[in-house]
Amino acid sequence: MFSENHKKAGVCYPQGFTAAGVRAGIKKNGNLDVAVIYTEKKAAIAGVFTKNLVAAAPVHLSKIVVGTGTAHAVVANAGCANACTGEQGIRDAEKMAIIAAKELNCRADDIIVASTGLIGSNLPMDKMEAGIKDAVKNLSSEGSVNAGNAIITTDTYSKACATEVEIGGVEVRFGAIAKGSGMIRPDMATMLCFITTDADIDQKLLQKALRDATEVSFNCMTVDGDMSTNDSVVVLANGAASNKKIVDKGDDYQKFYETLKNICVELAKKIAADGEGASKFLTINVTGAESFADAKKVGMAVANSPLVKTAFFGQDANPGRTICAVGYSGVHIIPEKTSIKFGGLTVYDKGLVTKFDADAMKKILAEHDIVVDIDLGLGDTAATIYTCDLSFQYIKINADYTT
Repeated sequence: MFSENHKKAGVCYPQGFTAAGVRAGIKKNGNLDVAVIYTEKKAAIAGVFTKNLVAAAPVHLSKIVVGTGTAHAVVANAGCANACTGEQGIRDAEKMAIIAAKELNCRADDIIVASTGLIGSNLPMDKMEAGIKDAVKNLSSEGSVNAGNAIITTDTYSKACATEVEIGGVEVRFGAIAKGSGMIRPDMATMLCFITTDADIDQKLLQKALRDATEVSFNCMTVDGDMSTNDSVVVLANGAASNKKIVDKGDDYQKFYETLKNICVELAKKIAADGEGASKFLTINVTGAESFADAKKVGMAVANSPLVKTAFFGQDANPGRTICAVGYSGVHIIPEKTSIKFGGLTVYDKGLVTKFDADAMKKILAEHDIVVDIDLGLGDTAATIYTCDLSFQYIKINADYTT
């Protein structure tokens, strides 16, 4: 339901949306690198962006567009982040919107812009202009796959999903594409995510739904602990489903929010599992916390620990590294009340590393998907964090990134 195997997975599944992805020559490898997502019917818009104080030019521009409350399109590129590029970068981001608006016959402040790739390089605007024009000419209800492939960088594949839910007796559809593999940590990461829906919903409620959904999905994900300059998650809701407009936090809103949250969680999992060089996908469940913030902080400390991540890569049962990360997380814990399990097998309990069946542990650590359960024994609040291991390949990918 929430996977790329859905028959119409992607941003074109909801009514009224088209997309395209084309080659403009921005990526060194010659792959697809410019994407456009469009709805003729103006959509309510919501967005969340990186909290990095060194934010890229398109982030600054797209925040302004989200502030208008509506939009018609998203224009995105891979291969150049347009970050740390000063006033020229701002002008180039604005020009992306102006070019797209002219081709789509709408206003420039109706265009969300996004970029990903190498920091510090200016956009080749001649190639960008040609790419945007080409993408607009190729807009199609079948264009989501190419659009998804046009925004990836070191990803091994484009992430996509789609689903539907009944709201007020009407089928409402959701679709999404996302990218992200390295420089990933919460509050967001070097990721782009574009979600479309044909729901009719008040823009302020849409923004609240996205912000809340992000907090328990993308902001609970980490690959390597590095926060990017370009993170953008955007939702366009064009109302084409003709459901009764969602204007309060009643049952219809809850259905909408739960569906949006589930999509965000699914995409967060995919991004973490596709971390650069990853061989393991780790789900870290922290329970027994006094607050969500505490649970998240503990989970992130474990998920971002190089020693924990390399231990799982090496299939080395080393629970001391995990409890160590819990202890330095900055959250008040009581070791004698804390317990830790790997794949359901207890490895730490009441202040002591426990004896466990070595053969059973070997089987657990050989799996691709591994669950780590951490019970702090202090409260009734929980958080789930998604991450991956740290491998030799991660070093190679990032050592060679600009060359």
